[in-house]
Amino acid sequence: MDPISPLEQALHAARALVLADLMAGEVAEADVVSLVEESVAQRRWWVEQWPDGACFVAGLVAQDVQDALLERYGRWPLCPVCGYGDPHALDVEPELGPDPHWVCSKAGVKVAPVGALARAAGGKPSS
Repeated sequence: MDPISPLEQALHAARALVLADLMAGEVAEADVVSLVEESVAQRRWWVEQWPDGACFVAGLVAQDVQDALLERYGRWPLCPVCGYGDPHALDVEPELGPDPHWVCSKAGVKVAPVGALARAAGGKPSS
């Protein structure tokens, strides 16, 4: 059995983290999971061109899925911190960097690392 390359490890980890967040928000339907797969396929080419960017893939996949969901369904993930005003989505920060987090730009706080929205919403992390 061949070892899994660092590129594939980064892509699998990104997929798992974003799927965990989708499951936390109870939006991991088949068509939404397909959006994750599309993003991972596109990011595979990107990271093949720039291997040093492998540590950025999770945040990029999260942003890709967020953008695709906005176009098709609406804002995701909704902010669990603010209990006032119109519902608003969290942002991924840094936009291009390691250790991506979901942040509320309105409140100026980190809500959760990408992959850990279940804890931020008071749920249990996915296993």
